[in-house]
Amino acid sequence: MNPLNRRDFLSTTAAVAATSTPYLISSKVLGRQATSPSEKITLGVVGIGPRCTYDLKSMLQLPDVQCVAISDVQQSRRAAGKKLVDGHYGNQDCKLYRDFREMLSRDDIDAVIVATGDRWHAAASIEAAEAGKDVYSEKPCGITIGDCQNIDRVFKTTEKIFQAGTQRRSVPNFQQAVSLAHTGKLGRLETLYATVYVPTLKNDWLPAQETPDPEICDWNMWLGPAPWRPYNEQYVQGRWRGYHDFDSGARLLDWGAHTVDLCQWANQADHTMPVKYEPNEQNIICTYENEVKLVIDFLKDPFGDRGPRWITRLGTCPVRFVGSEGSVETGDSGEMVVKPRSLDQQRSSTKRVRGLDVSAHSRNFFDSVKSRKPTVCNPTVMRRSHIACHAAALAWILQRDLTIDPATETFVDDAEANRLRYRAPRQWA
Repeated sequence: MNPLNRRDFLSTTAAVAATSTPYLISSKVLGRQATSPSEKITLGVVGIGPRCTYDLKSMLQLPDVQCVAISDVQQSRRAAGKKLVDGHYGNQDCKLYRDFREMLSRDDIDAVIVATGDRWHAAASIEAAEAGKDVYSEKPCGITIGDCQNIDRVFKTTEKIFQAGTQRRSVPNFQQAVSLAHTGKLGRLETLYATVYVPTLKNDWLPAQETPDPEICDWNMWLGPAPWRPYNEQYVQGRWRGYHDFDSGARLLDWGAHTVDLCQWANQADHTMPVKYEPNEQNIICTYENEVKLVIDFLKDPFGDRGPRWITRLGTCPVRFVGSEGSVETGDSGEMVVKPRSLDQQRSSTKRVRGLDVSAHSRNFFDSVKSRKPTVCNPTVMRRSHIACHAAALAWILQRDLTIDPATETFVDDAEANRLRYRAPRQWA
């Protein structure tokens, strides 16, 4: 990313952001009672691409969950989703919707999974809560600091259940790595390492193509709150990533929503976030009020050679926790590397579960739907870790150190950074 492109970004975005405001809570949610789900929790789907298909396959195995409806702006994806659901249940009962708001109007749906592209996560989650639904939202749950704040605010007001799809909090090897930090076996915690993609920021447009029939692909609905631009089939095929209008935090949250979240947890910092963010060419160094360092490390090729800084065989989304008496590193392979060896012998063996597995995480969500108790990745936990990611991303975009006040979640003496905490949503019908 060169400085000219960053200046282009700032000149086009800051002016819009300066006049933007968070989503407002509609009056219809006031006084709404919490849903009391029956023995079978009825589930609707908002957006069914590859990631949602993976999630849904796991949820379909749960005996107390029944998927009854799927909404997606693309006809081909709606059809594939219906085939998956009806094939599992052996019937033709799954109803399809192009506009997810029609699905949300159904009183017989208890919960939804929101798995659209990033641009829709916050708006769709808020719409669902206002319609009386509990929500499991894929990450990043909000593409701005304001989105994350609004999700937390709305779900507290509506008293609906929310689970962020940062499922590694429910995966055994990551849980045990955090336990080593919490129980003092690593000594005094000193440095946390979180991996992310090398940040990118694209503001160009792909060549315009003829807009398809809305029944085949509803382009206006696909864009939703994002700024308008001409249709190109590559966007709807998943090539939207990296474009600022559709993405979050210069792609930093693709992995950071997971890895920074795990570091937050290890530092017992779910109530706060790092206060200082210092970007450089290889990473962003963040500092907590308790002086623990969080190093957000850029990986040039996350699926290939990670270089000498990381143990490649540990898989994707690796994290490392370093204390005065030892360290632990783990990733999606399920393996852990603990130093010194004597410390490794003290930990219990864990079942190998890959970090992409959502089984335990979705189980936690549906159990919370029944009990009305907060999920492990409730909206406040999400808000804090996501805002840490967004603050780091803005430090990289602006190419300067930033300091944030965790109490107000505003940047100290930096009006430009504060304007960039929000984006004005497009007005569309």
